[in-house]
Amino acid sequence: MRTHYCGELNDNLLGQEVVLCGWVHNRRDHGGVIFIDLRDLRGKAQIVIDPDTPESFSIAENVRSEYVLKVKGIVRERPKGTINEDMITGAVEVLISDITVLNASITPPFPVDDAQTYSDTRLRHRIIDLRSDRMRDNLILRARVNDFFRRFLSENQFLEVETPILTKATPEGARDYLVPSRTHPGSFFALPQSPQLFKQLLMMGGLDRYYQIVRCFRDEDLRSDRQPEFTQLDIEMSFVNETDVIDLMERMIKNLFGAVMGVSLKDPFVRISYKDAMEKYGTDRPDLRNPLEIVDLSDIVKDCEFKVFAEPAGKKNGRVALLRAPEASSITRSQIDSYTNLVSQHGAKGLAYIKINDLEKGSEGLQSPILKFLSESVVNEILLAAGARNGDLIFFGAGESKIVNESLGVLRLKLGEDLGLTEDQWRFCWVRDFPMFEQNDSGALTPLHHPFTASHQSVEFLQETPEMAISRAYDLVLNGLEIGGGSIRIDDVETQLSVLKVLGIDQLEAEEKFGFLLNSLHYGCPPHGGIAFGLDRLVMLMAGEESIREVIAFPKTQTATCPLTDAPGMVDGKALQDLSLKTTVDRSKG
Repeated sequence: MRTHYCGELNDNLLGQEVVLCGWVHNRRDHGGVIFIDLRDLRGKAQIVIDPDTPESFSIAENVRSEYVLKVKGIVRERPKGTINEDMITGAVEVLISDITVLNASITPPFPVDDAQTYSDTRLRHRIIDLRSDRMRDNLILRARVNDFFRRFLSENQFLEVETPILTKATPEGARDYLVPSRTHPGSFFALPQSPQLFKQLLMMGGLDRYYQIVRCFRDEDLRSDRQPEFTQLDIEMSFVNETDVIDLMERMIKNLFGAVMGVSLKDPFVRISYKDAMEKYGTDRPDLRNPLEIVDLSDIVKDCEFKVFAEPAGKKNGRVALLRAPEASSITRSQIDSYTNLVSQHGAKGLAYIKINDLEKGSEGLQSPILKFLSESVVNEILLAAGARNGDLIFFGAGESKIVNESLGVLRLKLGEDLGLTEDQWRFCWVRDFPMFEQNDSGALTPLHHPFTASHQSVEFLQETPEMAISRAYDLVLNGLEIGGGSIRIDDVETQLSVLKVLGIDQLEAEEKFGFLLNSLHYGCPPHGGIAFGLDRLVMLMAGEESIREVIAFPKTQTATCPLTDAPGMVDGKALQDLSLKTTVDRSKG
């Protein structure tokens, strides 16, 4: 129907007849001449209809926003002084000889490109939202990212293999979405939280290198970077160690940013241990755009007379640490109070501080309510550890290590933002050597990643001191968000059963839940490992968005509903009967 896309017009087409199709972005009547910006996937073009074509002019007088048109005309230069530098096609326009209304439109609920419209309204009328430049560019970016990954992995001998969507429920950290079986009454499929076990089985099947851009499902509370259904780039490799996986994936990400974003990333990515990440940044997802680092003081203050510091410093799970805010001594008391409130939300009981006014004056040049509790020698050691300079403000955290890390970690991010220290750039880092297990609220051990992650220690070590075990896991972090996580996997039955036993799963239960995996491990399993990238989150960051909903065509709300389709919804009694199900919900109440 068309010869060109609207966004393809340029001065190389001057004098040529073109046929365009698209939506009316806006219409302007200027003294008897009608101007329409016509929009399609590739951009906008200005078309001009004058009274010399009365039939077309009459039609143009009656079109409105979002009408679908087919137009024919001659490309010409715009008159001097009317060139639109904001449009790719802004130097030319099309003088129309024929116009056809392919479809009319009612008035849209909001203007296309109005990003301020309430999110639920945009989702309910998603087709209007998808016509915006913002959503168009985001989905084109996503498609380009997918295309790059497929080409890169294919060039590196990876096979794209699909794994089942209807599978068996296995414990992976979140609630499963369950699908009742009609042919097996009382039994359920589960939608996969990830293809983890299947990709390991593919390695046992000898396929060597696998990838899949795969839909995954988790029934959990939602937030800006989490959806009930999401997309992973899932990857697995045989006969590899951690360095093999990390090196190849780092090269892939660098090539991706070069090809799609035109960005040359620093080489190599920073690689740090989980322990160092927690101690320096208070989180295993450090934002390295922020130069501030947490400094441990436990050894310095463990014997001091100030019990607020000395007691946690002397405990196994305690910590005292500082965070230096450079040139921040002018921060007001109300600002300090707001920071105190911030850390209290993460368990801290307070926020001690020292203002550095003039180091040459000794204690007279310092300002703090805690100085009277600290000896001069301890204060000097603290200042030396902090690298203190005149005009600095030093904050302290003291207490349980987890609380100190978390509270100073969030304070670090806030200070970086408030003081203008956070750089506008891409900062990646690999975090490695995570603990194998963590304690849940009831004190039981749970896997920090998943129960199929290999350990650096022996089976005997796992059985005797599991809380000390270090995994062969690695995460890729970008600007404070985890975009990928993986590990070297367990490749023998004895180790796998030992890990499951630590998690409170005996052999009988293990056979029931993971029998297919355990049986497969008996048949010669290659050493293998892999990684999964959160595609939605990665594209969100590349697009400069704050929510993954802006890079997903048809996302859910925070209550896991779809305003467009009104899903989830009730089903009729016959459908439930076919599945041998009953509902306890009063259907008359909706």
